[in-house]
Parts: sequence; C-alpha cells; structure tokens
Amino acid sequence: MIDKFTYNHLPTTDLQSDYQFLDLPQFQHPEQLNCAYRLLDFHIENGNGDAICIQTFDEKWTYKQLKEKSNQIAHYLVDDLGLQSGNRVLLRSANNPMMVACWYAVIKSGGIVVATMPLLRAKELKTIIDCAEISHAICDIDLAEEMKLTQSDFLKKVVYFDTDDWNAAVNSKPTIFENYNSKAEDVAIIGFTSGTTGIPKMTAHFHRDILNICEAFPNYSLQPTKEDIFTGSPPLGFTFGLGGLVLFPMYFGASTFLIEKPSPDVLLQAIERYKITICFTAPTAWRILTTKLTEYDVSSLRRCVSAGETLPIQVWEDWYDATGLKIIDGIGATEMLHIFISSNEENRIPGATGLPILGYEAKIIDEKGKELTANQTGRLAVRGITGCKYLNREEKQKEYVQKGWNITGDIFKKDEKGYYWFVARGDDMIISSGYNIAAIEVESVLLTHEAVLECAVVGLPDTERGMLVCAHIVLKDTFKASDELAKSIQLWFKEVAAPYKYPRVIHFRECLPKTETGKIQRFKLK
Repeated sequence: MIDKFTYNHLPTTDLQSDYQFLDLPQFQHPEQLNCAYRLLDFHIENGNGDAICIQTFDEKWTYKQLKEKSNQIAHYLVDDLGLQSGNRVLLRSANNPMMVACWYAVIKSGGIVVATMPLLRAKELKTIIDCAEISHAICDIDLAEEMKLTQSDFLKKVVYFDTDDWNAAVNSKPTIFENYNSKAEDVAIIGFTSGTTGIPKMTAHFHRDILNICEAFPNYSLQPTKEDIFTGSPPLGFTFGLGGLVLFPMYFGASTFLIEKPSPDVLLQAIERYKITICFTAPTAWRILTTKLTEYDVSSLRRCVSAGETLPIQVWEDWYDATGLKIIDGIGATEMLHIFISSNEENRIPGATGLPILGYEAKIIDEKGKELTANQTGRLAVRGITGCKYLNREEKQKEYVQKGWNITGDIFKKDEKGYYWFVARGDDMIISSGYNIAAIEVESVLLTHEAVLECAVVGLPDTERGMLVCAHIVLKDTFKASDELAKSIQLWFKEVAAPYKYPRVIHFRECLPKTETGKIQRFKLK
C-alpha cells in the first residue's frame, strides 16, 4: 500500500512555481529516482566504499558502513515497524552518524523524512506530528524525555536508537536492501518553516530536488573534491545543515565531520585536529570564531560559508584580515531547500549577498508584482530548479508563489551590475544566531503564562546575535512588574518551548500601541 497524504495535499499545478533550468543536463533525471542511490550506494558501486564518509571525535564511518547500517534500519522500518511508502517519519537527534543512517533508511524504504530540531519541546513536536500526520518517530535516546511526553493519535510507532532493543533489532537485519522504486517527483522530505501565523508551514521537496541542489550551490561556490572534509554548526533539522553537512559532501564522495554540540571552541578544535576544508555556520558564529583564531590553526580551511541571516560587512572584513579567506555569504529558504543567491571566487563583493547561482534567477518587485529597476528597494522574488510547495496551505501557496515566482520574506535591492543586497526582513520573522524565530510563535507561548494579559514580540538589533527576541508584555496585574518576574518568565519559557526562542529582553508595559481596529503596531515597538 501507498500512503498518499503528500500527493493529496500538494498544491495544484497552477499554484506551483515556474521551474526553470530543468532542461540543463545536470538537472535532468530518470522518471524513477531514489536520491539515496546517488548520494550513497553510487559510491560503493564505483569502488569508494572504504572511503571515510562520516567522522566525529569518537567514530569513523566509511561509505560502505553507512550504507549497510542504513539498509539494516530500512529493513527494521519495513519488516518490524510496518512502514509503508509515503509514511512520514519524524527524526529527532543531534548531528551524529546514526541520525544520518536513519535519514537514508527512511529514504531507501520509500518513507518521507521530517527531521526536527533537537531543542523542540513536546508541544512543538505534537504540532509537527499532527500537521504532517506522522506515523513513525525515531529518536536518539539522549532526547527521549520530550519525545515521551508527546502524544498524538497519528503517531503509531516510536523507537529510540542507541538502546539495547534498537541494537538487537537493527543488527540482526540483512545489510542488503533493495531501495524503494521512487519517482523523481515523489516527496522525499518535509521541512517545517516558521511563519507569521501560528501554524507552521510544511514545505515538500522531491527526490530530484535533493540532487539538484547538490549540482547548484556546491559547483557554483565550493568546487568540492573527494578530499574535502566538511563541518559546521547548523543542525540537520535545518535544510541549510542537511545540505552543507550531508548532501553536498556525500554527493561528491567527500566526508563530513559531525559535532553534536558545536560551540566555537569545539568547532575550532575540529578544524585544527581533523584538517577541515569547508565550514558552514552563521554570521554570529563567524564573529566569535574570529576572536579565537590566535588559539587555533585553521590553515586547512579553503571555503567558509555563511547563511541563515545577513553577514555584516565588519564580520567579513575581520575574518578576511585574520585568515585571508573570503566568507561566502548566501540566502536560501526552507521553501526553496537551500541557497539560491550567493557568490564565488570570481564575483565576491563584501557586503553583497551575491548573484543568483546556476539554476536560479531572481528579481526585485513592488507590492503589485512589478519588477523594479536598479537600486530600488522591494521584495525578492526567485524561481529555478526548486520551488515552494506548501502542503495543505493553499492560502499561503497563493501568497508566496505568484505567477510562478517564489516571493520570499526579504527586502532586497539589486545594483547596476546585478548584485543583490539585503535590506531587511519583510515580515515579523526574527533571525537570531542563525535560528528563524517567528514572533507569533513566541507570543503564543507567552500568552499561556498565568501573569500575561497580552504581548507583542519584535526583533531587537544586536551585534553578537544579529537580533534578539524582545517581548513587550502587558501583565494582568501591572503592579507586579519587576526584574524578578521577567527572569521567572524567561526560565518558564525555556521549560515549555525551545530555549533558543525565549525572549532575551522583556519590557513590561501598561498597554500596547494599536490601530483603531485593534491591530498591534509592531513597527512602533521596533
């Protein structure tokens, strides 16, 4: 049997993006396509099975070992857990080899991966499970607490890896598995993206999309070889992390170095000790790394990639002055799967995000969709080899895909030479230390606190984190406002929601600025 949830909830053809450049040979694929073959099995068939695929401070996995473990897990999913093609499988883990093996196992068995952030709490996990009608979950035993608190009628099977039961079941399975005969336009992964509404949006990506991004940004900006070693800080639950730490290195037969808790010092230790050549992280991290360069040898690095938020020119210049390396800035989106505007060695301008990479085109438009001329500020629109496909959200599909173009939530301008320059976010999204945090999500949590009457959340510019989450709160009893209550609310928030979302700044107010119709005027709070 086939679970047709994604088929039934994909936007209709007339609402989907106008895909461009798919006629180029590197973006063409056979009708039947399972992306796990090209990313993993292909290398063993071509004699590279003994090459290192994944490293950590404690482990080394070859391509052959990763394939065999993935095959065993795929057998376990199908034979013991009853996974059917099209079932959604939630993955909950920090960045480690078993997480990658589980990702491949789900793809190989015809399932659809829904990778999540390790810091999410039970309430947030339940929302994801209910939205995607997820039937199976695989969780690292180290993250079991919140998973065990998550209750949903859709969830049928939950298993925990790195347990005796898991090891006994998985290790008893054959190491040979016949990949499910997926189609190129079957959904392979679902990425959840925060938005300015309370319900998170599900973005679907096909098997062909997974391979197409591997031909796009890496070839444009990185020029990877088999000798490269990738590392970085973004979680695999982010498509930025999935691409930079799994898909790109494995497409090119290189290796990846995974770090479960990538603090700046730990990241620098890995670069020095394991001679890392390509590093992905956020602008805030690049700033901190720069201050510690006298303590570590990073001479092995040849490519540095920044995304998740705009890269301040001062951070770029400080890193370049210290290392001679030019950080590659880029903008991508969960809706588009990965980076679509960036730079390379030939066309890098400090402060500019860059040019549309191979496979994409972009333009700046006004509120009516009219294309603007050079140096005019407007909304960024993009189209190419991947496109926005919201599941079960027709109203959002119409809003963010117009006449075949994907409308991002960013305000940009384009100069006379065609370079794109970031200006501001066009919505209430707060990007802090590389995390996308929707103001409405934070507000929804705060409103459940017994002391809070109403609230409004905005982003506060910050040199270290890019932006801080700032909450303006009206208390039920305004006379109770105090620093102690603010700290208490912050601690409470971190217990009930992902800690990275908590308001680092709280202002108590007697009232919030509103329009005559009662809409909160967030621009006044900003």
